Amino acid sequence: MEPHDVYKITIVSLITMTVMVSMVAQAWFKRPRNSGADSRQLTDIADRLSRLESAVDAIAVETERISEGQRFTTKLLNDRAGAPANVART
Repeated sequence: MEPHDVYKITIVSLITMTVMVSMVAQAWFKRPRNSGADSRQLTDIADRLSRLESAVDAIAVETERISEGQRFTTKLLNDRAGAPANVART
């Protein structure tokens, strides 16, 4: 490799690095800034999650009531099946 080839490679590398750094800097400075809308959106999301949590809790309570009713009905049917039937046979 000739010395002038090393200089060419070095110059091309420096130019490429400079262009890449400038592109990254432009992208950095053009990025959207945080604004008050973000905090409002976070508040809205927190409110929605709170309502969702309340709804899930209500569903859990109702599911437990349904389970209790199912257990009660099953117990009644088992007790009835164990008792002698008063069926008239012909």
